[in-house]
Formats: sequence, C-alpha cells, structure tokens
Amino acid sequence: MANNGIATLRQYDVVRAPHITEKSTMASEHNAVVFRVAGDATKPEIKAAVEALFNVKVTAVNTLNQKGKTKRWKGKPYKRSDFKKAIVTLAEGSSIDVTTGV
Repeated sequence: MANNGIATLRQYDVVRAPHITEKSTMASEHNAVVFRVAGDATKPEIKAAVEALFNVKVTAVNTLNQKGKTKRWKGKPYKRSDFKKAIVTLAEGSSIDVTTGV
C-alpha cells in the first residue's frame, strides 16, 4: 500500500481521534501517541495512516480493544461503546501535537 505520503480517505477513517488521558499523556514522554482507531483497522493500516496524516516516522504500533463499561444513569444501566485504541511509537525526533487538528 504505497501512497507516497498522500493521505487517502480511508486513512482519515482509520485514525478517528487522539485518546487523551493521564496514562496517554505519560506515554507521550516516551515518544508514544494514543489514538482511537477504526475497529477493523490493522497495524500496517494504522502505521501508514499516521505517517501520511502527520508526516512522521512510526517505529511501532500496538493495538487493543477497549470494552465499554457498564454504567448507570437515573438508576437504569447502560453500556458504553467498545472501541479500538492504537499506541503509536514514533521515531526519535518525531512528535505529534494532539491539541491541533489534522
């Protein structure tokens, strides 16, 4: 899937949003960024999308499926949606500012 650094529509669908938590902020100190990604996205797809969208060099991609928590609202239980997270490790000298948009 050689795209010569040009982002395709699928790549915008793969990377949904940055996942900003205390834990992901601590990971950013080790050159890692956490994204919510499409549930059917593969590691090579995620790597290609991040490299094309943010113009950085990715060294590793770790993924996990986060199961939605069961919560209660006005006494009635409901379930948050499941989602997939990707922990993207960047090469030395590369960085992504997640506070700005794509």
